Amino acid sequence: MSAVRPFAPGSVSLRLYPHGELPAERIVAVFRRQATAASTAEFDGVMTSEHHGGFAGYLPNPIQAAGWALDAMPLGWAAPCPLLLPLRPAALVAEEIAWLAARHPGRVGLGVAAGSLESDFEVMGQTNSDLTSRFADGLGMVAAALRGEAAGVLANDQAVQRCAGDPVPVLSAAMSPAAVRRAASCDVGLLFDSLTDVARCRELVEEFRADGGQQPVVLIRRVWVGGAPTARHRDQVDVYAGYASSAAQTHWDSSAMITGGVDDIAEGLATARAAAGADALNLRVHAPGLEPAIVDEQIAALADVLSALRGSSD
Repeated sequence: MSAVRPFAPGSVSLRLYPHGELPAERIVAVFRRQATAASTAEFDGVMTSEHHGGFAGYLPNPIQAAGWALDAMPLGWAAPCPLLLPLRPAALVAEEIAWLAARHPGRVGLGVAAGSLESDFEVMGQTNSDLTSRFADGLGMVAAALRGEAAGVLANDQAVQRCAGDPVPVLSAAMSPAAVRRAASCDVGLLFDSLTDVARCRELVEEFRADGGQQPVVLIRRVWVGGAPTARHRDQVDVYAGYASSAAQTHWDSSAMITGGVDDIAEGLATARAAAGADALNLRVHAPGLEPAIVDEQIAALADVLSALRGSSD
């Protein structure tokens, strides 16, 4: 596997999740082991996302977790993606990501989202009021800083200054035309979740490009080599439905899980990427309650899928 920049066109990355049924120290150990396995399987990178208060299958500290992964991976990049930006001061996010990139040059990316789960804000002593404007302000600051274009005192930070010569790529989670226009104006890429149907993704990508968006578009897809443990994955979709907006669910394809043999999955992923107008893929196999050994087996099995997918792109 050659070194590929985070979110680069043609890249394929893996979503990493904690196995929440384990004690905390074992969660960290298994997380790091699966990051190493992803690198061995020749994924280009890994992503991890965020929820708080022990929300099943998630970690509250995605920047720290990206550091765990990077230290465990001989090759490849890592990204908190998406990090819930309104929960933290935007300048602090920029500083922490910039310093992580100084530790691992060329191997750090960032994806951000506004968040919607009420308990995440409750844990932080916040509310989700005025969320859109808070997110927009934070996105603009973080994106500029990670290009090395910070303003004010933040511009004095050495790691932020370093980003002028080695910018950290940034994605914004998007589910609406307003969100993709915002991303285009901030010169960041897009992240589409695993449930949004590809026709909707295509509409949003076309809006993004028409508005001058030039950065990569990353599509998350759920995959499983062989017959999937569908009950676990159905349960997770039901959890998301419990807090996602009705507008978002209008464009969901809750059955959008690509399963079967190696060639079937490779073909399905290539078709989904092309239909959505996406540049890169991010794959998910995890669902809460799956034993670590089962996920380990899937990561190893996906090595052949990656080979077939990359071969079909040559």
